[in-house]
Amino acid sequence: MQRQGSVGGSAAIRMRVTGGVLLVAHLAFVAWFALRPLDVPWVMPANLRPLAGIRADLALGWPEAARSIGAGLALLAPLGVLLPLAGGRLAVSPLGSLVRTVAAGALISMGIELLQTGVPGQVVDVDSLLLNTVGVALAHILVVPAGRHWLRRRPESPRRASRRGRPAGPAGVAGAGTPAPSGAVVGRRLHRARFRSSAGAPMASPSSSGLRLNAPPRSN
Repeated sequence: MQRQGSVGGSAAIRMRVTGGVLLVAHLAFVAWFALRPLDVPWVMPANLRPLAGIRADLALGWPEAARSIGAGLALLAPLGVLLPLAGGRLAVSPLGSLVRTVAAGALISMGIELLQTGVPGQVVDVDSLLLNTVGVALAHILVVPAGRHWLRRRPESPRRASRRGRPAGPAGVAGAGTPAPSGAVVGRRLHRARFRSSAGAPMASPSSSGLRLNAPPRSN
């Protein structure tokens, strides 16, 4: 059974498969980047005070702060788009979608920080958790609502319209929304034309069926 608000048919399968593949690829990159051992001479102690690391980065100057804060925001930001894409749903509450996506991003970031406790050279930083979560929220707000709005308003393709019995082209054009008469209809029109001919009336030429029947020549 299709879930309410889901994209129907093959479009749903393509969307979910694409989102799932990109999600797995991104999580694999994050795991490699955040959990790889580092060969460094010394490491800073773990930061468990919120915003302490951000203030330390700002004290080093704007270029260094922008690099450090931008990296924290961008690391998990694609999850704000890939998680809804893997879900394949369009008609959902924007606030509910944002809350679910941000909560999932925060849980993933927390799991990464906990795993870093056993990786040489990696340091647990609560500010990384905050920046990762904010990055997920920003990406979701900037991309997902507009993308869902565009997908809901996307015009239906001619092939899907023809399958549903809707005209796929301008009215009155042969083969573009005007159904051809069935065999039974053609037969009834032909019978009427023959009956009129036998009664002495000129034979009709039904234009809609594409048939043209002329009256037989009269003998002198």
